[in-house]
Formats: sequence, C-alpha cells, structure tokens
Amino acid sequence: MAYNDQNIFARILRDELPAIKVYEDDQVLAFMDIMPQADGHTLVIPKVPAETLLDLPPEAAAYTIQIVQKVAKAIETGLDVKGIVLMQLSGSSAGQTVPHVHFHLIPSSIHELGRHAAQMGDQEKIKALAEKIKAAL
Repeated sequence: MAYNDQNIFARILRDELPAIKVYEDDQVLAFMDIMPQADGHTLVIPKVPAETLLDLPPEAAAYTIQIVQKVAKAIETGLDVKGIVLMQLSGSSAGQTVPHVHFHLIPSSIHELGRHAAQMGDQEKIKALAEKIKAAL
C-alpha cells in the first residue's frame, strides 16, 4: 500500500495541524500524545514517509531509536518517573491507528496504562508535562 501523505502525523510534520512538541531536528519529531494512556505519553516519529516499521529505511530506524532513547531519558528525568513503556504497533492488525510509523513512550508501569486512544487528555496538563520533558532535554 502506498504511503498516505494526508495522515494526521504527515499533516503535523507539515505544520498543517498543531502538536505539543518536545523535540525536533531535521529527521525526527517528538510530541505529546493528545489521547494519553498516562501522564507524559510522548510519540516519536521519523520525518521520512513510512507507514510501518518494516517500511522505514534502516538508517532512519537507527537514528529514530537513538532519539527515542534520548526522549525516554528526558521523560524519566523531567517527570521523575522510574519506568517507561515503549510501544511500536506496526500495522492495523497490531493496533496501529495512524499510518505513519511511530514510537510510544509511556511513563508508567504496564499495570497503570489506560486504553490506547480512548479519550482526549487535558491539553493544559499535557503542555505543562511537555515543558518538563523539554527542560530535561
């Protein structure tokens, strides 16, 4: 299947839709999930158009995971948490809801997680958490 450049993450990358950004460089964007499973739930996406992990070029995958690690450390430091759940759902049958490869960083234990994309989070609270993460970067 061809990459759909009208998906929500592609539109965020083009600044057509807003995002609460915590990190950005020329290859990767990290931003807050607006339907968080836990406080501080952050998404990391490569800027290359790829629907699933298997569509992502190896060089982009390697670089993206380095930023995933960097942002995870900032979440632990900035939010004073001791654990991060890392999820990457690849393909709709695996639960992927946006057809652009992305990594979920969720500060909590697996037993505390809310259901994926179940309800909109408090945007002001999400912005405050983003500021703490950015300060730790």
